[in-house]
Amino acid sequence: MPPTLASLVHHSALKLTVRAGGDRLDVPVRWAHVSELADPVPYMEGGELLLITALQLDAEDAEVMRRYVKRLVGAGVVGLGFAVGVNYADIPKAVVEAAEHEGLPLLEVPRRTPFLAISKAVSAAIAADQYRAVTAGFAAQRELTRQALSDGPEGLLASLASQVDGWAALYDASGAVVATAPEWAGRRAARLTADVERLRERPAPASAVVGTGGGDDDGERDRVELHSLGTGRRPRAALAVGTAATLGTAERYALHSAIALLTLTTERSRSLQAAEQRIGVAVLRMLLAGEPDHARAVAGDLYGELLDAPYRIVVAESASSPAGATAPVGAGTGEMSRPTAGSLVAADTNGDPLGGLTECLESAAARAGEAVLVVPEGERLVVLAVDGGAAVRACEEFAAALEETRAEVRERRAADTSASAFGSSGSSGASGSSGFRGSSGDEDELVVGMSGPAGPIAAAAAYKQAEQALSVARRRGRVLVGHEQLAAGSVVPLLADDAVRAFADGLLRPLYAHDATGRGDLVASLRAWLSRHGQWDAAAADLGVHRHTLRYRMRRVEEILGRSLDDPDVRMELWLALKTTAAVGE
Repeated sequence: MPPTLASLVHHSALKLTVRAGGDRLDVPVRWAHVSELADPVPYMEGGELLLITALQLDAEDAEVMRRYVKRLVGAGVVGLGFAVGVNYADIPKAVVEAAEHEGLPLLEVPRRTPFLAISKAVSAAIAADQYRAVTAGFAAQRELTRQALSDGPEGLLASLASQVDGWAALYDASGAVVATAPEWAGRRAARLTADVERLRERPAPASAVVGTGGGDDDGERDRVELHSLGTGRRPRAALAVGTAATLGTAERYALHSAIALLTLTTERSRSLQAAEQRIGVAVLRMLLAGEPDHARAVAGDLYGELLDAPYRIVVAESASSPAGATAPVGAGTGEMSRPTAGSLVAADTNGDPLGGLTECLESAAARAGEAVLVVPEGERLVVLAVDGGAAVRACEEFAAALEETRAEVRERRAADTSASAFGSSGSSGASGSSGFRGSSGDEDELVVGMSGPAGPIAAAAAYKQAEQALSVARRRGRVLVGHEQLAAGSVVPLLADDAVRAFADGLLRPLYAHDATGRGDLVASLRAWLSRHGQWDAAAADLGVHRHTLRYRMRRVEEILGRSLDDPDVRMELWLALKTTAAVGE
């Protein structure tokens, strides 16, 4: 502990006597300062023991001393040392009364005790306290290191909480609580999720103090320090430390040691990340090449458990790049797309939806203790995740949240457009800074395709399923489409393509042109006839005409189109064309 007035009073060599404020001697002393100025306050910083002989003070004037002592207390002076036997044989009554009135400790300094001795005693005590703090800090560092090596982050947190006499919590990259010490601190740590998320938006290293980070039913409040962990632009984790008061020097050493050790445990080296990614690419290549045994041998303990249970393949792309502009994994092999060992680009989550998805999946898998294989390649991401596992659920939740955000942005843009149409200038431009890119090429758009459950021998088929689902997601303007949804839905939405619509318009244009002259309703008649599978009476009844009239109209359709309605392929093309144009009209 730093020196206090009490420790100076008990210092046998100083022979100090307490004349006032004896109940306030436990206050720390930051320094001992000598000043004979009538007003030394401008030169005080707070926490000083002021030493005087009253050379320039009328120490017997009660009003003068009340003002003097009152200003000292206001400046944060913690004690007044008055030397007797120099200008005054004894401490004047006015000084004692002023000190008692303001609650300022007053110490009598005998003539044989020089002020320099008091300053040296304070300096020596401060130095000893700092040495103890440094020594304790090194001991704490050794203990924290031992706990980190033996028990991992959980053991390190327990040791840190004990050393700061408080609690500690570790958060992952998504802001979720990973571990706490003691266990009862979990509720307090969970309340800080929003603060941790705000901290993650700042470049690392970043820190913040939250004055109301705790508080249970008993009304206790904590002073919580938040620190980001990681060496990149975006922190990979965060540490929270809650205490009842500001950390001392020794506790501060322990905290900084914990930050360094947790950074080492949470931030893998770039070479290790690159090595793991190369293994992941190799495993994926072998699976897609139909070599599951070789893939299992290469996967080892890193990804081996992925191949022991059904998994799903997820293919994600940034929709800001044109479809097909980015070569899929292993493109150029002449066969179905397979991964290559090069072009591994680390995802940047700052405004990058692929990076955000990667971070989300890896964090979810880490919390659940399951393996996940993530292979980033440019604007594309290929993922192998346990079927029904945390990573798959996180992917679905991520997509749902992004869908909701896109809907909100579309609503705002529609409102801005409406306001602009009524002369509300400038409002439409505000939506452009929403941080999200929509279907018109906006920045944060993402499309994801997910395969059905598969095993190692069906990896190639699962990859194809994921790419098919990705294509459908892109066409439908959806964030995520699963392969199961393709079989459960309709084929008609898949025709929402410019080329298909152009074909439909070209095929039916002569009929629409005929109807525009008012010489009949061939398009409606054709739709009714096809919907009734060529049954004349039923179709004629739907139209409210005689069946002979309908037969005449169908002959005109054949004449105008130059095609026979007896051909099933012609009927199929006409029906799909009608459905496509109807969808556009709707």
